[in-house]
Order: sequence, then C-alpha cells, then structure tokens
Amino acid sequence: MIEIRDLHVSIEGKEIIKGLTMKLEPGKIHALMGPNGSGKSTLSFALMGHPSYAITSGKIIFKGKEITQLPPDERAKLGIFLSFQYPSEIPGVTISNFLRTALNVRRSEPIGVPDFIKLMDEKMKLLKIDPQFKKRYVNEGFSGGEKKRAEILQMAVLDPELAILDETDSGLDIDALRTVAEGINAVMTPEKCILIITHYKRILEYVKPDKVFIMIDGKIKLEGEGDLVDHLEERGYGWIQDE
Repeated sequence: MIEIRDLHVSIEGKEIIKGLTMKLEPGKIHALMGPNGSGKSTLSFALMGHPSYAITSGKIIFKGKEITQLPPDERAKLGIFLSFQYPSEIPGVTISNFLRTALNVRRSEPIGVPDFIKLMDEKMKLLKIDPQFKKRYVNEGFSGGEKKRAEILQMAVLDPELAILDETDSGLDIDALRTVAEGINAVMTPEKCILIITHYKRILEYVKPDKVFIMIDGKIKLEGEGDLVDHLEERGYGWIQDE
C-alpha cells in the first residue's frame, strides 16, 4: 500500500526523522509505537504532506506512485486519511455538511443529498453513533471521546485506502476507548490499510495489530508481530535501545 524509503524530515531546520524505512500492507492493521519525542507524529504529518514538515531526502511511494512532494489535498484525493491527535473545532459547519463537501472532492460526480443521507445513516448505525450527531458543528463543545468518534465517522464516510490514526486513544476513558476501537474494527476491510500511532497497549487490546513497528530517535529500531506489544508492556523501550 505504502512504502517509505530512507525518509529524512526536518522542522525549522532540526532533523526529526533520520532515515526511516517501512512498508505498510493492504488488509493489515499496523501499530507504530515509541517513546515521547521519537518522531511518530512528525511521520504522520510528513506522510500527509504538511508544509511545515520538510522532507529533505527519501521517498514516499503510495500504490506504486511517488507522492513525496504532493500537497495534502492531492494525497487525500488519492485515498490517504489522517485522524488528528487534537482535532480542531469548526463553528457553524455541521458534520453532515463538512463530510458531504469532503466526500464530493474525492468523487468524479457529486453525491446527491438523499444518497448522502443514506450513506451517513448507514455509517452512523455501523459505528453506533446517535443520528443527531450529524447536525452538530464540527467538534464544537465535543468531549474528547466525541471528537475521536467524529474522526472515525469521517474515516468511515470518506472510505480511504490508507488511514493514519495519530494517538486516537489519547485522553479517552475506557468506555470511549472501546467505542472508538469498535469503530476502527467495523470499517476495516481487506482493501484497507490502517496505521495506529500510540504510546500505550490499551487500544491494541481491542484493535489487534498484524504488525508492530518500534520507533526511537527518528528511526524504526524494531518490527514484529502483534505479540511484540506484550514485550513492550513488560520491559518498556529501554531494552531495545540497550540491544
């Protein structure tokens, strides 16, 4: 689905990603873990094309096409989605209008209102979200859990092929965490690829990763299958650095 080759990324002249290489496969859930300051969120913004994150060398290949220099909107149109750690409020814009506008940008022909309402209702039912949710302004007055559920709803409606979820579990209580995890599992298909960026094991108890990457100091230091998470829980990140 996506291949990252020897990627170097800097912010304001300081190198954060220092020669990172990894591959993400369709039909699989991947987890990216690592201590604070290791560069996980920087990688997510670089993959999405954030202009403040300068790619100084390396390549990003998405479905066989190099996208290293593509702007964010072009990447989104290709089927890449980023769920933010701290979603912004958009007062005066309902979730329904926001998502219909975003979806139409990705389509060759605009979706009609009746068809869009049907699509929204289907996805909200799948994710167990109150139908009244779509009438609220985007993230305005939302709790932490509601913001993250809104992000998962966006992912479900926009139907990207690659979804990058940056610390979706951050600040969630156990009930909200379970709800968000169930939503992720509900939208996963063999055609999709999901990358979950997280510090902790909690969300990975509900969303089982097929592959785990450990990032330290801007590089992938270790990768393995889902049981690698249990080793981290027992031993922390220090043993990886020592070895």
